[in-house]
Amino acid sequence: MDGLENQMELASMSSISRFAVRRLTLTNFRCYEYLRLDIDSIAVVLSGPNGVGKTNVLEALSMLVPGRGLRGAKLSEISRKTVIEEQTSGPRAWAVAARLSGFEDPIDIGTGYQPTLNGGVDRRTVRIDGETERSQQALTNFMRLHWLTPQMDRLFQEGAAKRRQFLDRLVSIWDPAHVGRISAYERAMRERLKLLRSQPSPDPAWLLALEDNMASRGVAIAAARADLVTRLAPVAAKSWGPFPGALLALEGDIHDWLSKGPALEAEESFRVVLGADRERDGTLGQTHAGPQRTDVLVRHALKGDPAGRCSTGEQKAMLIALVLANVRIFTCEYGEAPVLLLDEVGAHLDQDRREVLFTEILSLAGQVWFTGTDPNIFSGLKDIKDRSPKLVMVFSFNRIISLSGKFFFNFLKAFSVAKIGLFFDNFFKVSK
Repeated sequence: MDGLENQMELASMSSISRFAVRRLTLTNFRCYEYLRLDIDSIAVVLSGPNGVGKTNVLEALSMLVPGRGLRGAKLSEISRKTVIEEQTSGPRAWAVAARLSGFEDPIDIGTGYQPTLNGGVDRRTVRIDGETERSQQALTNFMRLHWLTPQMDRLFQEGAAKRRQFLDRLVSIWDPAHVGRISAYERAMRERLKLLRSQPSPDPAWLLALEDNMASRGVAIAAARADLVTRLAPVAAKSWGPFPGALLALEGDIHDWLSKGPALEAEESFRVVLGADRERDGTLGQTHAGPQRTDVLVRHALKGDPAGRCSTGEQKAMLIALVLANVRIFTCEYGEAPVLLLDEVGAHLDQDRREVLFTEILSLAGQVWFTGTDPNIFSGLKDIKDRSPKLVMVFSFNRIISLSGKFFFNFLKAFSVAKIGLFFDNFFKVSK
């Protein structure tokens, strides 16, 4: 542990890349017809009452990495709609654009959605410096981020799927291709089940091809999870301030195989199981082996209690500790810190924990976005702001909406529905 701590200390003393969002522009995104924020700080606080759109801003930022964002919403669900439009028309085009610093020159990235006609497949458009990219994966070259939301507070009490999703988000910071492997694995798994259920005698060659795909990708997914847990476990187990340490372990068939032999043998074991389970999987409509069955086991390091049996405050503290441990290790090894989105992170934390949290987060040198209804929660940040005005920016969303609304809403009304696609095509120009 001492060696790792020394590495972290050296990393903090050396030049750490501070990639940050300096300009964020939203168009027809959730409650916003148009919103533009210009940022010149490491920490950003969005304060205001419930329902004014604070979390919507964080969701917009989360769309700047591959995946479905922090809410997991469908693309069409994100579009801004009035009550009348809900009843009379389909979803609008929407766009999120950001200017990033930390590179040799500022980078403009963005993503958006253009409704398809005649029931076509909804897809996101991704642009880097105005050039359209072939896939969402292009975003991984510019943005690494993680988020915590109030919905994740029950992570240790809910089913294994939520814990896998949480772990996979941590893994994706290290290995952006992880998200793509999961998508490909799930697609092959669905095709195999469809084949097993729709045909009395499915083509064995096609089944073998699908199972081979599942075996190679499934073991790769499990190996990436195991690698992260190995990295994370010694740091996560150590308490820091009032935050308890957490003991981590993985439970699942593929992890058992990987613990007993090399990856190639695990792949072969998985193929054998898939072949033997065809009849059962087809009858029940689910795959009984694979990385989709993995569970993440978390225990309080000092008490030894499963996280689900700990108090609400302890669970929140362990969750935060796991995220920050991952960020610390990543920053140490790569010399750059991911962007953090912390929605109502002060909830269930006492003042001592909040102060330690703010100090730790700001020491990581990455940009952090906070939301909260009570501005007093961020009093510790305000003290820092007084000493260093460029370190922390505090936005009152009552003020932002009133300032941006009248002018920009009228601005967008000049665009007819027929022209919204053209507007989407040029959304980078609006943000510059």
